[in-house]
Amino acid sequence: MLAPASAQVHHTIRSVASCFGLHQRSVLNLDRCRIEDPNSENFTHAVFMRFQQKEDIAKFQSSAYYSKILDEHGSVSVDFESEVEDDIIPLFRRGEDFNYGVEFMLLISFLETASREAMEDASSSLQSLISQCSSFIVQATCGCCLNPENGYNHAAVIRFPSSDDLKLFRESIEYKDMWASKFHPVVEKSLELHFSVDPVGNQLM
Repeated sequence: MLAPASAQVHHTIRSVASCFGLHQRSVLNLDRCRIEDPNSENFTHAVFMRFQQKEDIAKFQSSAYYSKILDEHGSVSVDFESEVEDDIIPLFRRGEDFNYGVEFMLLISFLETASREAMEDASSSLQSLISQCSSFIVQATCGCCLNPENGYNHAAVIRFPSSDDLKLFRESIEYKDMWASKFHPVVEKSLELHFSVDPVGNQLM
């Protein structure tokens, strides 16, 4: 969930965290934070939640309390489904490596005229680059958005150990070349956000 600048932002984030407590069994982890750089959508805060199943997302969002939060504060919810490269057991083995760092969120809206092959080629190139940079990426998930009516149809979330690692990734020639050749020709709009991880609690779960 992304929240715009508002005097009620901190209340919104606390409210979502409280709602998380009601659905704790279905939520694998939750990060809440302030977005570190200005962005085109003027979002200032973000809440990132990872669920076990798509059905768990639907159950969470059906909560009247959660709907009230979105309605009152003009927040935007972007959901996507993805197969995590590693299963949940290796995440526990990483311990604190997964509880801290920097989360990089990339939201993409492809042009309606973009071919399926071009979109798949762009997505594959991103996943390939992520694999090449696996030595300084904690985890990455990419997928199609479940609610494209919110303006974006694809998303990626990449966890880096530090801001320096994120900078190394984003400023690399490989990333810039990939974006210019694969994404720029077929993307209508995109949004890049990053924030320091602030997990609820001291553990992944």
